[in-house]
Amino acid sequence: MNHARPRYLEAKRTVDDRALSSRVRDRLLAALPAEPRILEAGSGTGATVPRLCSWGVDAGRYRGVDADPRIVAFARDVRPAALQRAGQDIENECRPADDGTPDFTVADLDVRFQVGDALDALEAAADVDLVVAQAFADLVPLPRLVAAAESALRPGGLAYFPITFDGGTIFQPDHPDDGAIERAYHAAIDARVGRDVRAGRHLADLLRRRDGDLLAVGSSDWIVRPRAGAYPADERYFLSRILEFVAEAVPSSPVATPDPDSWLAARRAQLAAGELTYVAHQYDLLYRAPSG
Repeated sequence: MNHARPRYLEAKRTVDDRALSSRVRDRLLAALPAEPRILEAGSGTGATVPRLCSWGVDAGRYRGVDADPRIVAFARDVRPAALQRAGQDIENECRPADDGTPDFTVADLDVRFQVGDALDALEAAADVDLVVAQAFADLVPLPRLVAAAESALRPGGLAYFPITFDGGTIFQPDHPDDGAIERAYHAAIDARVGRDVRAGRHLADLLRRRDGDLLAVGSSDWIVRPRAGAYPADERYFLSRILEFVAEAVPSSPVATPDPDSWLAARRAQLAAGELTYVAHQYDLLYRAPSG
């Protein structure tokens, strides 16, 4: 297994936890039924499961779908063990099957991870109480995502879109090439099919025009900064991957940059010295489907 992506997804968990809007979360929990049927699009390493448990969602059914078989295998292997170490009761841990059998049960929440196309899974689902799409809406065409989420939901069901990127990438301390690098990075993202560097605001606009209700919108900015030259948890690695994403994207950008190698060398040196701060602007959105 290539461990780069699982480690990145695990490293960003602490960043996500700080970023998530508590106001949007509280609105979600107030509207969620007692034993919800949950479908997550792009479930990654299954980090939503312990988060749900910490929020008191400890009964119902959860299904997470991700296109990467390596990530699904990682979630099945690591998540129940991590939950057990955290003091959760894990039952019925079994060999993965395609018949809908849970991979495991935590408290009274049945959990299943599945390999597949997340949008296809939404379009094939029905009567779901909650659709979750975290850090996913900026990766796919928004009209298809919203239509698929609505088709999966029961009347009045909820769609939760946390950590949706919205076109702000900031590094500190200031560097004279910051503006050029940000423009090139964002242009490279937008040039990819289905991507939208301002997905947060565009998703909010799209949801306002639907027949349901946009219940809550909040900021969920990533903010990663050193403290006394050190980063929390595995966030130094997380920042190293962000710099790699920029390094990979900028050369293919339709917007030219003066000297990306010099900028990257400066940022990597700051990261190594425990001096680099990073901010990404994002939205959390909560939508309720039409009631009938």
